[in-house]
Amino acid sequence: MDVANKTTLISNASWVVAWDDASSRHTYRRDCDLAFRGNSVVHVGPGYEGPADEVIAGERLMVMPGLVNIHSHPLSEPLGKGFFEDVGNPRLGMSGLFDYMPVYGPDETGMATCAEVAYVELLKSGVTTLVDLSVPYPGWMELLAASGLRGIVAPMYRSASWRSDNGHDVTYDWAADGGEASFRASLDVIDRALNHSSGRLGAMVTPAQVDTCTPELLQAGHAAAGERGVPLQIHAAQSLVEFHEVTRRHGMTPLEWLATLDVLGPGTIIAHCVFTDSHSWIYWGERDDFERLAESGAAVAHCPNVFGRHGMLLESFARYRAAGIPLGLGTDTFPHNMLEEMRLASLLGRVAERRVEGTTTADVFAAATIGGARALGREDIGRLTPGAKADIVLVDLDVPTMQPLRDPLRSLIFAAADRAIRDVYVDGEPVVVDGEVVTLDMAAALTRLETLRAKAEAEVPAKHWSGRPGSEVAPLALPLTPEV
Repeated sequence: MDVANKTTLISNASWVVAWDDASSRHTYRRDCDLAFRGNSVVHVGPGYEGPADEVIAGERLMVMPGLVNIHSHPLSEPLGKGFFEDVGNPRLGMSGLFDYMPVYGPDETGMATCAEVAYVELLKSGVTTLVDLSVPYPGWMELLAASGLRGIVAPMYRSASWRSDNGHDVTYDWAADGGEASFRASLDVIDRALNHSSGRLGAMVTPAQVDTCTPELLQAGHAAAGERGVPLQIHAAQSLVEFHEVTRRHGMTPLEWLATLDVLGPGTIIAHCVFTDSHSWIYWGERDDFERLAESGAAVAHCPNVFGRHGMLLESFARYRAAGIPLGLGTDTFPHNMLEEMRLASLLGRVAERRVEGTTTADVFAAATIGGARALGREDIGRLTPGAKADIVLVDLDVPTMQPLRDPLRSLIFAAADRAIRDVYVDGEPVVVDGEVVTLDMAAALTRLETLRAKAEAEVPAKHWSGRPGSEVAPLALPLTPEV
């Protein structure tokens, strides 16, 4: 059969999360048909009467758009399970960026293994579009294409790397060429992604961090993004160390500095954007960042899990949303599970606002779908409507954690999570069937990941400033009683 012209009908679905153009929002529809032909949705509503090459019984299913993850680091983060959950340095703003992350990770040969594990986890949680922020490694683009994800290749580059030699100070090691070579290499990757034969890959210009890039490199990246018609994403306002480093160098906040370089604006995504000048942990003479951000048109990639792990909060999701700042969600680190990220975004948003209605289920679902799509400049993903891409998730309503069933999105986000994801389609192609990813071999990847974990653990003493082993840098949750 010609797959490009194959029509699939999901018949009489109990619930469909459909896009309503009139209200410009997602709505529930009951006992509804959804049909897609090739890679495009052709019908959402009752009474589909067209041809169907395949019919899927929709009773006891919820049909929803695929999730759009706009910030993730698959090349390394799966390896950190069991190591990073309880570590943070109070002398470096409670962050783990500077003296934990650099000492526990894969080498170049292990990055593909980490990525494969992450891709499987993401697909199983309903992610269909992924922004993959990685340093280029052999086979990256081929693996991302093979996963079946709608992948946005985001090769990171920078002018300097950071390190801590004592646990309380950060040193920046600046490249002699200011990062020009890595920038040019990233553009080559971007151009190849934009012309990839799969038709599912996109690209993004990604200067890694606001404190590791020269102004010249930031402006060159912004220009390159404009020339190619792709977004630019940069980590900014993500740590106290970064805030104070940028203010020390330039006498202005990270967002203010980006604005003076004409980098803060439409088409730019600020990863995290937690530590603005009005954050409760910051003491700065002005309170202009929030208005500056709202007026700029830049979007924010919100990743609540990794910050909550270190006792940090965005202040707050509801405030950013009310100001009209475009918000998308990302997993950033493990677990690579967008449903868990949505749950945390809602709960931590309410904590920050001290009110239930501060961050609703509808708010976080919008951020994880249409919000992410808009940040990427896409009108054809993150929604179910005729003409949209056939990026579709089928949720099993009979899973015990979905019961009793009153509101399926609330049950999915707050109780069932990925346990209820049955099938996932990307571009009309099945990538998850009966809860299992069919494009990648998770079991083999996990075996390789365990070997990488042992290697990373053995290398901690040589990499950490203290010279201590991993068992002391990141102790087990409980003491290990020796066998007698």
